[in-house]
Amino acid sequence: MYLPTFLWVLARVAGLASFVALATSLLTGLAVRTGVLDWAGSNRALRSVHEYTAVLWLPLGALHVASLLLDDTARVRVLDLLVPFLAPTSVYGLRGTVALGLGTLTLEVFALVAATGWLKRRMPAEAWQWIHRLSYAAFGLLFLHAVLGGSDFSEPLISAATWSVALLLGILSLARLLFGRLPA
Repeated sequence: MYLPTFLWVLARVAGLASFVALATSLLTGLAVRTGVLDWAGSNRALRSVHEYTAVLWLPLGALHVASLLLDDTARVRVLDLLVPFLAPTSVYGLRGTVALGLGTLTLEVFALVAATGWLKRRMPAEAWQWIHRLSYAAFGLLFLHAVLGGSDFSEPLISAATWSVALLLGILSLARLLFGRLPA
């Protein structure tokens, strides 16, 4: 396989896998708090899946970013990963610049949530909870990043799965917000 093609495929696969890991982490984290998925397993099992997938996205996201940095066709610069919306529209177009900026914001917010997850015992509980809740906003940013920049959204299966996960997360989040712990 030609190297640029390999890097492009690797970026897509790693991005989708990272999306799945983050979606699973959010769904299981929400399930632990709502009780809606009690039938799926004990809180211990759901918490284990939540914690595992919360860490799993890190190498997958790093692989996504690294393959984009190495791909000459993508033309993503290190600076684009640090400063959102800095990518030139002359290179990416407005949609690409926005998509890349949303990806950068997503990375930064999820990195903050992950770092504070490791520091949970050293932080005030209320501060940790508010920072941890930023994962919902970060997932929204990730979803927009995928919709605007993902080349796989033209695939019906990918599109249907992604929109379904977003809808399910939205419904469960709204139910949690309005009703607290839900009956099983």
